[in-house]
Amino acid sequence: MVAVTDVIIRPMTMEDLSSVLEIDQLSFPQPWPESSYRFELTANRASILLVAEIDGQLVGYVGCWLLVDEVHVSTLAVHPDFRHRGIAQRLLKDVLNQAASGGAELATLEVRTSNYAAIELYENLGFEISGRRPRYYRDNQEDAHIMTLNELPGSLRRMEVRDGG
Repeated sequence: MVAVTDVIIRPMTMEDLSSVLEIDQLSFPQPWPESSYRFELTANRASILLVAEIDGQLVGYVGCWLLVDEVHVSTLAVHPDFRHRGIAQRLLKDVLNQAASGGAELATLEVRTSNYAAIELYENLGFEISGRRPRYYRDNQEDAHIMTLNELPGSLRRMEVRDGG
């Protein structure tokens, strides 16, 4: 098993799109179209996109939008063969650190109410359920939890202390 320390986190590039799209297809009932990723990479100045790589293989990615003092996590996925190894947590921490460096004080995201693994990941990082979006997901009309991480810089410092860093 590959250790999470062997994971390289770096900015997403256009060359990563085929791997990102493959992971997206394997992870979500309604994956983003390629055009959305192209827009995020080339035209959306608020976008931060990172990928996780192990031995040259792209195994996960995260995307967010930095809007003034708030970061909104828009997407996060890890290839099914590499889940439960801490990669999603690394990706999320790295993107939140970048956003905090850019002035973000608050982080938000939506997650399916049935996605217990993701909810647990977010709660372990300090996110709290702060609201609900009824019938948010078009494929099955499932509700989404809105999750929020307040005081982002302080929350990131607390994560480092818990992790021994």
